[in-house]
This record gives sequence, structure tokens and C-alpha cells, in this order.
Amino acid sequence: MRVHQYIFGKDGGAEQFFLHLLAAFAERGVEQTVVMRPNRRWKPDVLAHARVIESNFRNASIDRLLLPMRVKHLAQKDEADAIISWSTRGATLMPAYAGATKISRLGDYPLRLSYFRNTDIIVCNAPGIADHVRKLGWDRRIEVISNFTRTEKVAAADRAMFDTPADVPLVMAMGRFVQRKGFHTLIDAMAGLPDAWLWLAGEGEEREALEAQARERGIANRMRFIGWQKDARSYLAAADVFVMPSSHEPLGNVVLEAWAQGIPVVSSRSEGPLWFMRDGENGLMVDIDDHQGFSRAISSVLNDRQLANSLAEGGHVSLASQFSEEAIVQAYFDLFGSHAAARASV
Repeated sequence: MRVHQYIFGKDGGAEQFFLHLLAAFAERGVEQTVVMRPNRRWKPDVLAHARVIESNFRNASIDRLLLPMRVKHLAQKDEADAIISWSTRGATLMPAYAGATKISRLGDYPLRLSYFRNTDIIVCNAPGIADHVRKLGWDRRIEVISNFTRTEKVAAADRAMFDTPADVPLVMAMGRFVQRKGFHTLIDAMAGLPDAWLWLAGEGEEREALEAQARERGIANRMRFIGWQKDARSYLAAADVFVMPSSHEPLGNVVLEAWAQGIPVVSSRSEGPLWFMRDGENGLMVDIDDHQGFSRAISSVLNDRQLANSLAEGGHVSLASQFSEEAIVQAYFDLFGSHAAARASV
């Protein structure tokens, strides 16, 4: 099987899942070609499994004209069985090539359907996105196929790496430093937890504002910005509780990663978690922007070991039943096969 993939993202949950899916396809013998932005820090991981073509595919560039012709030629030359675009920019590159199953994979809510002119099937990683696409008027095939993450447990990172005492309650969160991730809410919540420390992994334009807020709330001495981590598993394993305070989160892949390391989760009631989390069973849920509610929920987990263990176990069960690698990879293969059969019958 030959699969081409177009991804123009930077660093985030979609890119992490893309790498997981790329590796899973490769393990099953799929030949892959990836079109991606130049100089991504995860390029070596892509090169391990695929041929790479680099382009920014910007509006004001020669590649905006030449790249569509190039990818169509490659699809024809390789006789690609499937083409997967990631996000709307990738979807606009999708060629009008009838020989492949053309999938646009969405992890967020698109503004309009014009991006998907040459798309056969839209794959959404959560039901809410699928509902939104239908409301926009999409009348072709749509499927909900979620994400998976690596489930192997790893050794916890040494807290001393970030000048953190070994015996303090440790909260962790991660993601791009943008307003919708809600890290400002988490910092306010931490101000009400004077004994707890916070590790915040990621990068983004809100970094200076978050640092300033931490100083204003008096928690800078017990908060550590640990940077973007290509593999965050050991840092998650070092934490006592993981928090996702997003105001808008279509899925929440970071929750799955925390569950995989056996860490209890506190999450906002954003779109994705409302789909797969059950308050009190596999996590605790708090209203969006309610920093006092987050303080109470985090405190409950940190001060009740039985509750923490119960939530972690519930998360593990949910991960195994809803988000296994084998089931999700097979769903993509079934999609490729069923659409190929439909094309053949026509």
C-alpha cells in the first residue's frame, strides 16, 4: 500500500498523532510520502518512515503554483492508494486524482467547505467536529476516527532536572501557549494551592504573559516552564496529576497521553473531553475558566490517594477500550479498502 500525507502544522497534538499514525502505518508495511513544512523539529521521526518533500505552501510563493502539480504527478507516478491531508491547508493541496482514496483528517472545526473540493471523505477525530461539518452542508462521506497514543509506561523523569523537590505535589500541563489552552486559568488555580508545584510543557506566543502572570500570582518560585518535549511521557510519569484547562479543545490528545502513564486527569468541560470523559470515573471535570473549581478538583486528587488511583484506572480502561492503536489503524485501512471497492464498482 502507498499512502501520501500532507501536513503543514508546527508543534501540537495533531503533529504528535500524525507521527504515531505514520509509524503505525510503516510497521504494517505501508510506503509513505510526506509533504511538510521545512525544518520541523520532528523531521527525523518522519524520515525514519517516509520520503519527505518540504514546502511552506504559502499564498505568496512559487510553491503555491508548482506544488499542486508536483503532488498530483507524484500520486500518479507512485499509484498512491490513499492521500491524507491534515488540517485545511493540507486539504487545499489535495489533487484531483481519481486513483486514490482522498481523506481530509480534521482535528478542529473548519470555517467553510471550500477547502475540501477534491476530498472524498472527511475524517473527524471527535463527533462534535463531524456534526459541525454536516451543518456546513457536507454531503459526501464522513467518518469519526479518533486518535491513539503510545501506551508503554516509562520511568519518571528526575524532578531535579527542573529544580523541583522530590516530595512536593506536582501538577503538569502541556500544549501550545495560546489563549484557548487556558493556562492562565491554571496559573490562577495554582495560586490557591500553596504547597503544589507546576510543570508547564510547550512553547508559544503567550510565554511572556504566562511568566508575568506567575510572578503576579506569587507562584513563579514553584512553577517550571520545561519547554517543548518531543516525548513527554517521562515528565507525565513524574507528575501527580495532569490538568487540561482549555476553553476550546476538539479532542484533547494530551489526556490520552496522561492516561497512558497512569496519571489522574482534571479537565475543563471543553468539547472533546465532554465526549470521552466521565466526571468522577476517568477524571474530574471543571467548568471552563473556573480557576477556583480547578483548585478544588486538583486539591481533591492530590489529597485523596484512593480517588487518584480510581481516576487513573478509569482513564486506563477508557484508553484501552476507545483509543487503541490496532482499532484506529484498522479503521483507516478499512476506509481505504471500502472506498477503493466503491471506486471499482463505479
